Amino acid sequence: MQRDRTFHLLLVHGAGGGGWEWALWRHVLEARGHQVHAPDLQPAPGGLASTGYRDYLQQVRDTAGRLPRPRVLVGASLGGLLALDAADAADALVLINPLPPAPWHLHLPPRAWADVVPWGRDARLASTRRALADADDATTLVAARHWRNESGAVLRTAQAGRTPAAPTVPTLCIASSSDEDVPPAITRALAAAWNADLQVSAATTHVGPLPGADAAHTARLVHDWLQRRLFADAGPRGGVATV
Repeated sequence: MQRDRTFHLLLVHGAGGGGWEWALWRHVLEARGHQVHAPDLQPAPGGLASTGYRDYLQQVRDTAGRLPRPRVLVGASLGGLLALDAADAADALVLINPLPPAPWHLHLPPRAWADVVPWGRDARLASTRRALADADDATTLVAARHWRNESGAVLRTAQAGRTPAAPTVPTLCIASSSDEDVPPAITRALAAAWNADLQVSAATTHVGPLPGADAAHTARLVHDWLQRRLFADAGPRGGVATV
């Protein structure tokens, strides 16, 4: 029996989140021998109000560039868009409910962002429970204590529509079944346009695939997908499956 190959995985969190969101993924992936890196995106020296999209993107590029190959970029929401923008530094991409690039960004409802979005300041257990309907009570409590404020400039740039090149490395898109922030139809369209693989998660919320009840299962599926796509006869791309 052939032994599974291992990778360095850089897990990039979404807006207002942090590396803590990937705890279940880390447990699953490290148990399979992978090296997992899940840093917090850091504000610019002048603080969140002066932090731009390129500040985060440079952090992703710098961190990815220090990792041995094969290296995999895994990004959720804003982190998915950042991972796509840094795809040239990766051997494979996994994009979870990614904020869509142009022209798909036009299908998102317009939103106005303050210079500092006070998600951390205004976090409440009740609102976190609604955002993480897929998660248990302990995970919800951790999340409520760890949401952070975010740069409005970063979100405005993402909302305006980035124009990265289509990925040329093996790419897996994961869509929550009932995501209201990035509707699954958008992620399906991305996967189809790029001839990428698609997994439709049983998670019902935007953040659910990371800390929710199906997080460990989804991380195992990503491990299996990497084995097939990078080291086995992958067959035709563009498949659709339900997690």
